[in-house]
Amino acid sequence: MYIRDTAMQHPDKAAAIRPATGETRSYRELEERSNRLAHLLRAKGLTRGDNVAIYLENTLDFFDVVLAGMRTGLYITPINRHLPASEAAYIVDNCDAKALVASAALKDSEELGRLCSHCPVKLSAGGDVPGFEALEKAIAGYPAEPVDNESLGSFMLYSSGTTGRPKGIKRPLPEGDPSAGHPGSIATAQMWNMDAETVYLSPAPLYHAAPAGYTAAVMQGGGTVVVMDKFDAELALSLIDTHHVTHGLFVPTMFVRMLKLPPDVRARYDMSSLRCAIHAAAPCPIDVKRQMIEWWGPVIEEFYSSTEMAGFTRISSEEWLAHPGSVGRSQGLPFHICDDEGRELPIGEPGAIYGEVPELRKFSYHKDEEKTQGATHPEHPLWRSIGDVGYLDEDGYLYLTDRKAFMIISGGVNIYPQQIEDALALHPKVADVAVIGVPNEDLGEEVKAIVEPAEGVEPTPALAEEIRTFVEAKLGRQLTPRSVDFIDEMPRLATGKLNKKVLRAPYWEKAGSPA
Repeated sequence: MYIRDTAMQHPDKAAAIRPATGETRSYRELEERSNRLAHLLRAKGLTRGDNVAIYLENTLDFFDVVLAGMRTGLYITPINRHLPASEAAYIVDNCDAKALVASAALKDSEELGRLCSHCPVKLSAGGDVPGFEALEKAIAGYPAEPVDNESLGSFMLYSSGTTGRPKGIKRPLPEGDPSAGHPGSIATAQMWNMDAETVYLSPAPLYHAAPAGYTAAVMQGGGTVVVMDKFDAELALSLIDTHHVTHGLFVPTMFVRMLKLPPDVRARYDMSSLRCAIHAAAPCPIDVKRQMIEWWGPVIEEFYSSTEMAGFTRISSEEWLAHPGSVGRSQGLPFHICDDEGRELPIGEPGAIYGEVPELRKFSYHKDEEKTQGATHPEHPLWRSIGDVGYLDEDGYLYLTDRKAFMIISGGVNIYPQQIEDALALHPKVADVAVIGVPNEDLGEEVKAIVEPAEGVEPTPALAEEIRTFVEAKLGRQLTPRSVDFIDEMPRLATGKLNKKVLRAPYWEKAGSPA
């Protein structure tokens, strides 16, 4: 279905609900508001291939902007709303945005507007921002009917930048008639059996690739999106129960936090409405996933992909129980595991993961040919890598080891932090953990664990030794951290990814070496 079809047939049905504010956006409102905004953008001179940037929290205005761009042939670039104005301005400038929609609730929006003097159209959502035109007032005088010659748009997303500055991923715009639906949304909805009966919980930031794409797919099928302002473990369970949620997209840290709720709290909420609980974005510890399947049943689904869409895997609960730790088999073109010279490696041997990219989905990093070439296999131009390391088993199931940038080389031995982090994920005294390499004069690097203690737990030398002993019993002496430091709060992105660049920097700067 096209969103307009639902707006005509079921105008008062909720397209999106924001429980934190009590707001609901009906399909009629979504259709009319996005049409008005589409007319405004056309009137301001934006044409097919231009870019609109979004700097919003998880607000229902987000969907108006996305749909307006999708029906006028624009690239849509959601920006991490946690970025300070200077870093957000880099993305607005880098993507050549001709329009910027920013939130009046975000403290950096005014400064962002000042820094983006080259961007001709600035609209503020949810109130007035100096230098911006208020969105509500701006669209009020435009028609609620569709623009002429609607044209398919697409997301132009930026990588999270955990190992460097964010990189824009740009693909050719899709062709076709928007009234037939967006091909990417149709494919996503079909993959996860999303339809008009779907109620989708979105607990993650909408600026991230999967939440943006999956919410668009739910609306494509005429379902309802329940948007959390931010993730809270018990609130998520409550919303699943209250709204009879059928689908949701989670990251492993969310699973960990829900599992650490007291048993009596977990027992208060009915999870039986769930048909498909999808997780991705980071490797999930085996013990965590096993416990989630025991709790929620065989509705846990996993996929592995990237903003670049350099390959795509999927694995069901049943498959995973037969292949614990795997992220699944390719759902399209095959993956290739290669060494540093690009030679394919044998089954079971870890190396750089390359996914084959169809010609029509081929991406480039915007304005950065060097990075594009760095992600491309030396002999196969449609094989692309995003820096993940893993291996394939004899049945074609893919297993992730870690990101190459996070690998620790200690005394010539390659150590992958993810394995150690997974071992500690469910330790009762650990709220969150990161494992990094820090300078060591003899070994080059040594393993350090940085731990955010659980609530009420004191960060003491005795706890540090308990953690080291715990790891040694599970993984052996070689993988045991030489030291443990404590932190009040882990610098984890809202998407669930650890910002190890921030964690590593002080140790390497102190040693006078680049991180």
